[in-house]
Amino acid sequence: MMRAFATRGTWLAIGLICAPLPAAAHGSQAAWAGSYWTYDPWVVAPLYACGTGYLLGTQRLWTRAGLFHGISAPQVVFFWTGWSALALALISPLHWWGERLFVAHMIEHCILIAIAAPLIVAARPTAAFLWSVPKQLAVGVAAFMHWRPVAALWQGLINPWNAAVVHGAVLWAWHMPLLYRLTLIDIAWHRLEHLSFVLTAMLFWWSLWRGGHHAAKVGALFLTTLHSGLLGLLLTLSPRLWYPAQSILADEWSLTALQDQQLAGLVMWVPMSCVYTAAALFVASIWISRASVASLHAPHGAHQSTAHPL
Repeated sequence: MMRAFATRGTWLAIGLICAPLPAAAHGSQAAWAGSYWTYDPWVVAPLYACGTGYLLGTQRLWTRAGLFHGISAPQVVFFWTGWSALALALISPLHWWGERLFVAHMIEHCILIAIAAPLIVAARPTAAFLWSVPKQLAVGVAAFMHWRPVAALWQGLINPWNAAVVHGAVLWAWHMPLLYRLTLIDIAWHRLEHLSFVLTAMLFWWSLWRGGHHAAKVGALFLTTLHSGLLGLLLTLSPRLWYPAQSILADEWSLTALQDQQLAGLVMWVPMSCVYTAAALFVASIWISRASVASLHAPHGAHQSTAHPL
């Protein structure tokens, strides 16, 4: 009964979020609850596919192993919370405003990078997705991922330092004026921007979840806090506009375009830095805790001199 209720509720949530509301990105729009929703099939279809795949995979695994076996209740909560944050950031009125108000655009990116991505990664959804596809395909995917060149590439990517550099390079590249202007005039570039943000953010958070030593994880988080905070600081303190076309509706919020840019910089600088700092403190606490446990269980006399008594 509990499983059936959860299934119906999940399908209802997917249907409500992914239903074709009467608005379209970058152009025609219609009022809905005082603002605008975005319906872009290139965004909605992958969201719907991921949600459906996770749901089917979870059901199949629980049918075989039992309720909450293989995929725990917290994992399910993490996934659907992250998925909902991702969906609402990309199709809610926040997205429409984000194309016309810089601070809204930055809030959208913060949700993608610092909320949706870590929650989905914490859910460890790989098992659910593999269970959602035919067995032959799942076996093929697993074999491909264990193929030596692919495995070596993946191990390199999930090194915390490498993942931090990749994610940081993408973040800075898309905030360069040339590329940023392209996202404002071409929806294909806008989709690519969001896709690269989500994928590299998930790679970064996955590296913290699975790969490397705790010292490397803390260092990668410190690096990310530093460079993202610097980008936000530059936007906040800049005396000139970086993207004049971004703030076309700033006056509707009683803001100048420069004030809109400054608020966007503050959003990148403060909230995201808080998320990364909290994550670094959490990883550091685990590192210290494990080091303390290891020292307590070290063999007696292990720290004494091993020189010959004679």
